[in-house]
Amino acid sequence: MKITRVILIVIGLAGLFLGALIMVQKERPDQILGVIVWIGAAIIVHDGILSPLLLLLDVWMRRAGRRIPFGVLAIVQGGVVVGAIMSMLVLPEIYKKSIGTKNPTILPLDYGLNLALFWAAVALLTAAACAIYLRRRRASSPASSASID
Repeated sequence: MKITRVILIVIGLAGLFLGALIMVQKERPDQILGVIVWIGAAIIVHDGILSPLLLLLDVWMRRAGRRIPFGVLAIVQGGVVVGAIMSMLVLPEIYKKSIGTKNPTILPLDYGLNLALFWAAVALLTAAACAIYLRRRRASSPASSASID
């Protein structure tokens, strides 16, 4: 396991180095500064907003853990993570559209509405996955196999 971890870290560092090298060679300094600002903002949003919210959700759900099966906790946490990742990807577009662009065809969609619809779809699919999980769990439990006359 340790050698695998070392190999993955080396591959990751090599990828970061190669990406930074290509970016410095091909991009203008103002574009590099923009990437640095975006990465900094992403770290702040992730570490300052999303991670604490997920931690609170995790604590709240684990306190209810006697009533909620672990599989349901995992499904809900997975749904929240998927939604958070999509939000991180779409928030720059929402911001840029709000301040405007010189070319209106660059950001033609309503990204805020699309993100809200995405969150609704994630919530619906997460609820459906939880329902399917609970139904299968109930069907395979020994108590359900005993017939009551």
